[in-house]
Amino acid sequence: MAVDKSAGGASSSGVATSTMDRFHKIVLSWDYVHLVADSKGGGQQAKGLRRVKNAYASVAEYLAVFEPLLFEEVKAQIVQGRSDEEEEAGQDWQKGIVASCTESEGFHKVSMAVLDDFREMVSENDLLLLSKEKFEEGVTPSAYAFALVEQRGGRETISLRTFVAGEIKNLNVAKPVSCSRLQRIASIFSTTESFLWILKICSLSTIMREFSGMHSVASLPFKDLILSASEKNRDGNDQNRAWNVPEPLMDYLKTNLNDSQLDAVNAGLSRRSFVLIQSSCDRHAHWMKASPWLIGVNPRDLIMPVDGDDGFYPTGNELKPEVVSSNRKYRAHVLVCAPSNSALDEIVLRVLQTGIRDENNNTYNPKIVRIGLKAHHSVKAVSMDYLIQQKLSGVDRSSDGGRRGAGEYDRIRSSILDEAAIYSGNHLIFDSDCQAKLVFSTLSFSGSSIFSRMARAFDVVIIDEAAQAVGDPVQLPATVISSTAQKLGYGTSLFKRFQAAGFPVQMLKIQYRMHPEISIFPSKEFYEGVLEDGEGLSKKRPWHSYSCFGPFCFFDVDGTESQPSGSGSWVNEDEVEFITLLYHQMAMRYPELKSSSQVAVISPYRHQVKLLKDHFRSTFGDQSKEVIDVNTVDGFQGREKEVVIFSCVRCNKEQKIGFVSDFRRMNVAITRARSAVLVVGSASTLKEDKHWNNLVESAKERGRYFQVLKPFTAFFVDDKLKAMKVERAPPELRNMQALEAINEVVVGQELMDVDDAGDQGDEGYDDDPVEADDGGGDD
Repeated sequence: MAVDKSAGGASSSGVATSTMDRFHKIVLSWDYVHLVADSKGGGQQAKGLRRVKNAYASVAEYLAVFEPLLFEEVKAQIVQGRSDEEEEAGQDWQKGIVASCTESEGFHKVSMAVLDDFREMVSENDLLLLSKEKFEEGVTPSAYAFALVEQRGGRETISLRTFVAGEIKNLNVAKPVSCSRLQRIASIFSTTESFLWILKICSLSTIMREFSGMHSVASLPFKDLILSASEKNRDGNDQNRAWNVPEPLMDYLKTNLNDSQLDAVNAGLSRRSFVLIQSSCDRHAHWMKASPWLIGVNPRDLIMPVDGDDGFYPTGNELKPEVVSSNRKYRAHVLVCAPSNSALDEIVLRVLQTGIRDENNNTYNPKIVRIGLKAHHSVKAVSMDYLIQQKLSGVDRSSDGGRRGAGEYDRIRSSILDEAAIYSGNHLIFDSDCQAKLVFSTLSFSGSSIFSRMARAFDVVIIDEAAQAVGDPVQLPATVISSTAQKLGYGTSLFKRFQAAGFPVQMLKIQYRMHPEISIFPSKEFYEGVLEDGEGLSKKRPWHSYSCFGPFCFFDVDGTESQPSGSGSWVNEDEVEFITLLYHQMAMRYPELKSSSQVAVISPYRHQVKLLKDHFRSTFGDQSKEVIDVNTVDGFQGREKEVVIFSCVRCNKEQKIGFVSDFRRMNVAITRARSAVLVVGSASTLKEDKHWNNLVESAKERGRYFQVLKPFTAFFVDDKLKAMKVERAPPELRNMQALEAINEVVVGQELMDVDDAGDQGDEGYDDDPVEADDGGGDD
């Protein structure tokens, strides 16, 4: 069977189908055994791989570079396979029986009978391995193939897509090569009630959307700009072409934004095809200044609902927005995207609390629907799952015996997207005649087919934290698992590519998160010293009474690193022991820090994160998730806490530090804290890296370098703590600082509670269970 490439002149839907069919045939034809062997050095690097460039002459050249690298990334994801959590949960080989098989468009569509428990474990676009025999030591499998989950089907069945015509060994050669293992499994498919073993490998949802998005470049109206990374026809007269902003709204912006933010807004209004805005960090404190109702001075504002069903609407402050009437016949249909569900909840909560400003600077409550898993209770009332249940609760099910099919859920979901939902008081109203619509989705799920079934397209798309998708050059890029693809520049972000090509960048220079003692190092090291601190960031917190508790410290722990068997990850048990003790000392003295909304421990390595979680669980019991947030650096990008403890892990005489040397990962790690960043690592190992050596020297210069020897408990004895006591301020200043600190912690907890929803994992939606890779793990 030939692997057809997209033909020119076809309809967009036909081209998309042909493009994805090609992806499916290539991937499903691969030999799992060979992929694993090649990953261990048993094979040669694929031919035809080229390095990513800054600019491209044509779509063909662009695809010729990126497509082979994407398939290298697919291979790496398959080999990495199942997560540690799945293996621990016992998700192993499952039994399946062929219920039926049909051939369509070169594929075998197989319906498999499986146990309901396994059926619930898999989702659409999961990659499975089907085999006549289990893959065990001493067993040579004779008949096996990949299969893609198309639908979970009815009770105890799943619908699969397979390609058994042969292996696609060369992306530029359409004809597959005949293969005996695929011929044998094709014979099994043709025999009803044949038995097969099934193993879940990974989800391909996100990489499939990347492939589809990559091929859609040809149809984009600004494809020439993306390819060339330059505006060829720009006349330089931006001011005359700029959109006009009504005076009331512009006055509001001028009052509440700083100069660099106004410059960025004006650049966005300039009608330039592409605008790059580089943000130094999140601006929660500035939003509070611009929206005073967020600071929670009314005690009722701090009362959270028990189950979230009331939608959490703070009351009692006259500055809260109201619904305003509008005679306009048309409002924009807007899609708002964020990289993860926790980031999405952050935006939705703010829109619910503050409303939207129209051109006359009046606030109103737009129609909202939020798509994604694990919605925080404060935004549950506008979440898709909740709205679907509302719709279903009003449907008479007597005619069909109470059964609900997947098709009905899809129909209701589509209708909700077309209608959206509007709030009236505390009640939801569905009204297709109202024009104001806001749909909130994760970036990954925005590529779902459900959006293509909408009756109306979006007028505007807004992407928050866009640098996480297109890549802030001094923060973490997209996670690339394939070392081959990484070396050839596959991880080069669109932002970095444009910047390298000389495209102008608007820099937001004022940061509103970090205490100045924290921001001074990243400003000098990564932002050429241009970062400025917003007002009120130098407030002293109670824990600043001891120099070892912040705002900035480096603890030199010369521990022992080790590598868990069969992984490329690293752990350091000595750092885990010290970090647990450090947190215990802080939480014991300052109970307000005994909350996962206030303190995080982060590390570059996922096995270190697992070890930390296990250690905190053994120390604090099952409630450990409630007292501290533990995550990888990559999984924590875009988030913040009051106190952040960073475990560097690496410690060896050879001074090898792996991807800890990535200055972007370092920058993200030390800029997550508002009031204290506490870095734990081996100075002797880290110092060979330029950036890490500068950090250690900065700590020494400021008297915030601490050498920690065993036993670690000796570091916190009374005499040593007394020596680290910081001289107290006058009583009247202490009282003022205490009140400010308490209020800020309360506000931070209210805002950061949204982050806790992300502790459960930042997935996409039900067809994309692993949208946000934690990125930590392997050197």
